[in-house]
Amino acid sequence: MELRARVTMAALVLLLAGVAVAALLLGQAHLSDPGLRDTLLELRAVRVGAAALAGAALAVGGAVLQGVFRNPLVSPDILGTTAGATLTGQLALFALAVVLPGRAHQGVGVAADMVLPLGCLAGAGLALAALLAFARDRTSPLGLLLTGFILSSLFLSLSAFVTSLAQNSWEVGRAMVAFSLGGVGGVSRRQLLLATPLVAAGTGALWGWGRSLDVLLSGEEEASTLGVAVGPARRWIIVWVAVLTAAAVSVGGNVGFVGLVVPHALRPLIGVQHRRLIPAAALLGASFLVACDVLARTIPARTELPLGVVTGIIGAPVFLVMLRRWQEELRHG
Repeated sequence: MELRARVTMAALVLLLAGVAVAALLLGQAHLSDPGLRDTLLELRAVRVGAAALAGAALAVGGAVLQGVFRNPLVSPDILGTTAGATLTGQLALFALAVVLPGRAHQGVGVAADMVLPLGCLAGAGLALAALLAFARDRTSPLGLLLTGFILSSLFLSLSAFVTSLAQNSWEVGRAMVAFSLGGVGGVSRRQLLLATPLVAAGTGALWGWGRSLDVLLSGEEEASTLGVAVGPARRWIIVWVAVLTAAAVSVGGNVGFVGLVVPHALRPLIGVQHRRLIPAAALLGASFLVACDVLARTIPARTELPLGVVTGIIGAPVFLVMLRRWQEELRHG
């Protein structure tokens, strides 16, 4: 397993490098025009960075949560922070276009391209606060999952309400729908600078909790007897996953299946130790979302496909295949 893990990590690094190069070279426009080459490379580089950050954050969050709750169907959006960030991101778009049109937003010292990510971070924080209000030390994992599910349903309903209000303006309504479907097309360098330290800090903090996560795989009672403070550990892990989710939504919108599929694809190769699984998930999640973004902008169509649609079309069948294989192994094992 040690040799296989090392080989897999090296292959993941090469995969991410290859996908990033392909993303810089491929697109509807060609790099042969000297007048457009620098602009195209800059725009594509920002997209690569945004997709890599979002993919890494979601994959790490999914790997960690599946270990904490010992549930293979858990993904980062189960906590409610994804829906909360999406809701306040849409509210930020609505406020920017309707409540604070023109340059009125500059009166509060916020640049136009930073209104959306800051709104996403605020929404994720509010959703996290609501979840932690119920996350007492004695709250069962099932109770936390149900609370996150209810919060997600509430925030998604409010998002639909805000989207319906925005339909009075075609441009605002279109921006709302595009954001809810996911995409990295409009990300700026300042947004990347905001999201990068959040993803780095969240990934590093969760890697530091790796040994506790390994012990939690044996069950909460067993982990408690082995010296893990289950309640505080679970609470801090949820906080850092929420930070990763907020950063991912702020640059990539609502993108699904990354945090669900990537950890399952890696465990047979890497194992279940989180000190290995977390960096591997970051690499494969980044590669997967960058590749999906390349497909979204190169598939011949009148408009660019939403990134969340591409990840769903690819991720759902892949997960079904892995689930079927897992069931067959359990049946014959």
